[in-house]
Amino acid sequence: MLRSLLGLPLTLWRLGRLALHLLHGMAMVALRFRTLDARGRQPYVQWWSAKLIRLIGARLELQGGPRAGATLFIANHVSWLDIASIHAACPQARFVSKADVQRWPLLGWLIRHVGTLFIERERKRDALRVVHQMAEALRQGDSVAVFPEGTTGAGPLLLPFHANLLQAAIAVEKPIQPIVLRYSEPGQAFGSTAPYIGDATLIGSIWRIVSARGLTVHVTFLPAVGSTHADRRALGEHLHAQIQAQLDQAVPA
Repeated sequence: MLRSLLGLPLTLWRLGRLALHLLHGMAMVALRFRTLDARGRQPYVQWWSAKLIRLIGARLELQGGPRAGATLFIANHVSWLDIASIHAACPQARFVSKADVQRWPLLGWLIRHVGTLFIERERKRDALRVVHQMAEALRQGDSVAVFPEGTTGAGPLLLPFHANLLQAAIAVEKPIQPIVLRYSEPGQAFGSTAPYIGDATLIGSIWRIVSARGLTVHVTFLPAVGSTHADRRALGEHLHAQIQAQLDQAVPA
């Protein structure tokens, strides 16, 4: 209890700076993005995302990097921080996100205005619409990022992949590059603070994260995989195994 009270000023300081940074991001999008094309926006997206990681007191550790050109990026899903963590290294990625993210305070507005594609996961037919949008974006040279688990997990073990969104890359014969996300804390290869799971609320999750000490965000880019003439289920299983194998390496023997 005493430790929590002693850490309260730092937590409030981080929270205040985070709120100002979110407002800054909204102003930047509203005033600056209108005069920029997608490529011109990327340095701003990268800067804003990397600074968000710093403001919450976390450290970003990158391994590898995104390939150039149109690519479908897939990543495991742990936290609401995942998009910023990936954008800090890969600002060209347009994310596919659940439609209810648009209702998040401040963050939802920002996510909606940086080219995000939204899917109504409760409607099975909506996946087909999003696949067509993703394929068209890839065909035009954009890069798209998805979380094939469809929801967040605790970290060490992947949930099953929904392979239907991989069809977008297969249809236009674009490569798929896996990204592995991991949040560690002192003494924990997989920290308990960052996962946004169960009955957690966004406000409660933000409070826990800005209160954390020694949080590190690990973003690892694995080699890209070709998708030409691939079977999406087999490809999904292969990519799932690659990401899980990378996560397993972080578990102490």
